[in-house]
Amino acid sequence: MMKKAIATAVAAVFVFGTIGTGFAASTDTPRVDQRQINQQQRIDQGVQSGQLTEKETARLNAQQKRIADREARMKSDGKVTARERARLHRQQDRSSPNIYKQKHDRQRTAE
Repeated sequence: MMKKAIATAVAAVFVFGTIGTGFAASTDTPRVDQRQINQQQRIDQGVQSGQLTEKETARLNAQQKRIADREARMKSDGKVTARERARLHRQQDRSSPNIYKQKHDRQRTAE
């Protein structure tokens, strides 16, 4: 139970600390931002249900952080081009099945 609480707290800090601050200023990439939110919610749900182990959660959160960091670098010049946006979507396209696979691999957290 304690492990779930810690993992949820870490995920919340990630969502609201790393990604959350950039959402207000990001009018260039609303679809990318929404996908990031959706994918983070899927990870959080996996933690809550026990479908994701701590190691899986850490790996998936690191992948989401890499996407968020890349988006921040792309936004640093004030404009996200169509090519950059497509690259972010490709990264998210690769991330989504990873979340699914980890949630459905029958590995569970010890309760």
